Amino acid sequence: MADLAEVSLDAVTAASGRFDDIIDVRSPAEFAEDHLPGAINLPVLSDDERAQVGKIYKQISPFDARKFGAALVAANAARHIAGPLRDREGAWRPLVYCWRGGQRSGAFATILAQVGWRVSRLDGGYKSWRSLVVRRAHEQGFAAPVIVLDGNTGSAKTAILHRLAAMGHQIVDLEGLAHHRGSLFGARGAQPSQKMFEGRLAAALEALDPGQPVIVEAESSRIGDLELPKAVWAGVKDAPRLSLRVPVAARAAYSALDYRDVTADAGRLRAILQKLAPLHPAERIAQWLRMAEDGKWRQLAEGLMRDHYDPRYEKHRARYADREMSSVALDDLSDLDRAAETVSNALGRMAPRAAGRRP
Repeated sequence: MADLAEVSLDAVTAASGRFDDIIDVRSPAEFAEDHLPGAINLPVLSDDERAQVGKIYKQISPFDARKFGAALVAANAARHIAGPLRDREGAWRPLVYCWRGGQRSGAFATILAQVGWRVSRLDGGYKSWRSLVVRRAHEQGFAAPVIVLDGNTGSAKTAILHRLAAMGHQIVDLEGLAHHRGSLFGARGAQPSQKMFEGRLAAALEALDPGQPVIVEAESSRIGDLELPKAVWAGVKDAPRLSLRVPVAARAAYSALDYRDVTADAGRLRAILQKLAPLHPAERIAQWLRMAEDGKWRQLAEGLMRDHYDPRYEKHRARYADREMSSVALDDLSDLDRAAETVSNALGRMAPRAAGRRP
């Protein structure tokens, strides 16, 4: 049996070398809420079947529930072997887990082992994985020294962050993990559950080299509907900052392109602008709505930045004024590769000082 406490998060989630597949045998609803990164779902009980077994357990007897459940597990296992697993060779090495590493994973692992596959079962199951996630994300946070990439709305922080990664810098893309750009206009569709976000974040933290700085984008404690775990948020808010200074016109031009998914949906854009009505004069909201109707995206973006985002961001930045260690002036954002090179050079000068403020 594989013991999660003896295997690093990175080794488990990689699902390569040690295991060919990580199989979550819990119900689809359990899997949808959260699962080990890279896992596939082969439920031995569907959501309805799990509810039926639980009802029998409570209303009739544990024995009858186990007997009924065993028949369902056997039938579902046969379906998986004849279906998704039909092409697996004899040397296949799966890792199987359920909620606690008990009956569901034990039954499925036994059947797979009887076939001749070299199956392992995760001791403690998802519950043990979740314990590791909580310890890593909520209690330990960043093991590497953190540098925050700061800058007003539209400064292309995310795009520059990814270019820094391509140049060899160590990053954690918090917005990417949360599937949200962090602003009122930042929705990108459904976000992961809070638990799934924390699991992805924990795996990213575990993969960091503690001897190298990690660059993250400036965030609040909340990204969309998701909360940053306590230790991670502490690492972000207490870290030294490198600020991007970009003229509002350049930021507006960049944002008009970067938020094309929003501007392409007139109804969505109108609804977002109307949410701002309690914060601004009616005449200003009406002007923004007219700009949206006329497709004046740059003017709209610039108006939002000057009158909404920048004033609020300056208040936010004032709280972290003592954290700013350096700044980079970027006249425009037409050449992001060049912008990233400029930022990279500034980071190189900051790194030794940032290392001295290790978390």
